[in-house]
Parts: sequence; C-alpha cells; structure tokens
Amino acid sequence: MKRIQKAFCIVLAVMMTAGTMTFRADAASVKEMTAPSAVLMDAQSGKVLCCKNPHEVRPCASITKVMTLLLVMEALDSGKIRLGDMVTASEHAASMGGSDIWLEPGEQMSVHDMIKATVVASANDAAVALAEQVCGSEDAFVEKMNEKAASLGMKETVFKNCNGLDEDGHVTSAYDVAVMSRELIRHKKIFEYSGIWMDELRGGKTQIVNTNKLLKTYDGITGLKTGTTSKAGSCITATAERDGMSLIAVVLGSSSGKERFTDAAALLNYGFANYTMYTPKTPKEAVTDLPVTNGMSKNVRTAAFINDMFLIGKGAEQQVSYTVQLPESVAAPVKKGDTVGYVIFRFGKEETGRYPIKAADDVKEIGFGDIFIRLLQSVFV
Repeated sequence: MKRIQKAFCIVLAVMMTAGTMTFRADAASVKEMTAPSAVLMDAQSGKVLCCKNPHEVRPCASITKVMTLLLVMEALDSGKIRLGDMVTASEHAASMGGSDIWLEPGEQMSVHDMIKATVVASANDAAVALAEQVCGSEDAFVEKMNEKAASLGMKETVFKNCNGLDEDGHVTSAYDVAVMSRELIRHKKIFEYSGIWMDELRGGKTQIVNTNKLLKTYDGITGLKTGTTSKAGSCITATAERDGMSLIAVVLGSSSGKERFTDAAALLNYGFANYTMYTPKTPKEAVTDLPVTNGMSKNVRTAAFINDMFLIGKGAEQQVSYTVQLPESVAAPVKKGDTVGYVIFRFGKEETGRYPIKAADDVKEIGFGDIFIRLLQSVFV
C-alpha cells in the first residue's frame, strides 16, 4: 500500500508540472475571472487592490487550515509546543477523510512533520492532530479559532472544524481569508513549509506533493493554501512577492483547480503590473535644531529614520506628499530618543505612513544652581 501511495504522489507531481500556464496582467483578465468571489490584498497595509464579491459568505474547504496554522505558529512562538515535540494521533484524528497522510491511531509524528503534512499535503488528519496537541481537543481548538477570527475583525467567518471538511455553518469570505492569510504570513517560518514542492514523511515511506500548482508556474510565489470540497468548489489563497511587494490573492468557489490557479495568477499579475513599492526619503525639515525652553541648551537636534516602503500606483510618484509636524519648542528635560514630532506621508488623500521625529541628544532642565552660576558669569565675565 505504501508503494502505491508513493507512486501515486510521484505521478501526481509529474501531472501537475506538465505543460505551461500563461497569465495575463490586465484589468480585463481580472474582470473575466470565473470564480464567484475573490480578493487581491497588499500584505503590508491590508489594502484591497481588487475584488469580486469580497464579503460573500461561502465555504472555503481546506483554506480553513490557514487559521489552524496561525494558531499553531502562535503556540510555537509562545513555547506552548515545540517543533520536536511528538504528536500522538488520536482515534478522532485518524478518522478524518478526504486529504490525509493515513495516520493510524497511536501513531506518533513530530510537530514539524505534522505541520509539513498539513501545509504541503493538506492533511486533514494531521491538522486535527495538531489541534489536539495545542488545545487538548478539536472542539477547544475550534473555539480558539473563532476567538482569533473575531479579534481580527473577520465578521463573515464561523469555524466548525479545523480542517475545512464540509459542515453546515462552516463559512467565511474571500476578504476574511485574505485577513487571516495576512496574519499567518507575519510568521515567516510558514514559508519554510509553504514553499515545499515535494517531500517525504515516515523516513521516506510516504511521499507528499504540494497541492499549490503555482509553486511551479508562477514567478515569485511563496505559498499558501489550496482547498477543494463539493460545497466549496476549488479555492486558493496564494501569496507572492516581487521587488519587496507582497500580495495575497484569494479565490473561492472556482469550478476547477485549473480555473482557481488561473484566476489567482490574474489577480497577482494585476497587482504587480499596476502597483509598486515607494521608498520615502527623510525630509530636510525633519532634521533641525528645535528650541528648548528651560533647558541647559537652547536647542536640541532632531532626527528621523525612515527605512520603510509603502504601496502606490505605478507612475504615480507625484501623488506622494508629506507633512512635517514639529512644535515651535519643547520643554526640558529632553531625553535622547524622545518623540518630538512626526513625518506623515500621503498618497493622494490617503495616509500611508507616520514616522516619529526624535530628539538626537539629552537636554537637562535648568535648575536654581545653574541660574545662579550663569548670573555670576554674566557679572564677572
């Protein structure tokens, strides 16, 4: 049986890489998307760049695992679990259908391998095993999933399980999927898994192939998750990065896997063709001598450090403006690093960045003894 599974995975990988896919990058290709619901989001700002029925409530199949993986990553960060911890598959986890890695009740696998199986093979059994490792039961974990969704403002989402198998009332929206995908990729370690094309488990006895075909066909793809069920159709949340710009494309309800990949690529192409990352420069007005009242020095030097980028439309640099906000003076004492003002950048009317202007030196408050000494100096000098 294991040999058949291994052979099947290798054949699947060959089939998925056979041929080439061409993706258009114009607005018309986005309008021609066949998917009923889609969103293109800038990962840095969370701004929606393009969408189609973004808040339509729909099932999302294994895209659900984005939230599962987010909670797992948070558990790793907090030290609640570790990659080397061994996870024991329960009867419940082993009973999952659909995509799985054929866990047997009592079988043990590391957290690392369970994550790999969940991301790469979209393993329903591995997802449940991870949920149980983090919270003790899938029900307790699902409760945490819904709490996290609420905290992220995912108003159209209700989770009923941790793997995305069809269940009444288990729903989300393309916008909410983009929101939780954006939160997940803040954990950069996820890319160590989502970028895997082929790998193995159980010491090479089980081969796994990534369900995300864009890994082999799209320039700059970094992940993230696919999903397919009879109710949800073919879905994907895809992340890609080029020239410092990171985008999230969500497609829900496609009629086939090929169409979901084509639609996701059209969204990403639209973003990369029409937007760019702008690197602001520190305005000269932000570096100055700011008057200090009641200080040992009359002025304090200011400094502003802007090492950031933000998204703008291509060819629209002239629409970027800035405002320097500084008071006429500051009162002593002033400590080096104190925020004394802000540089605010705007793209059109939209604020895109607010950066602090800080004191570059200390300025002590003048005391009675200092005043007396200065008085004497004025008399005898």
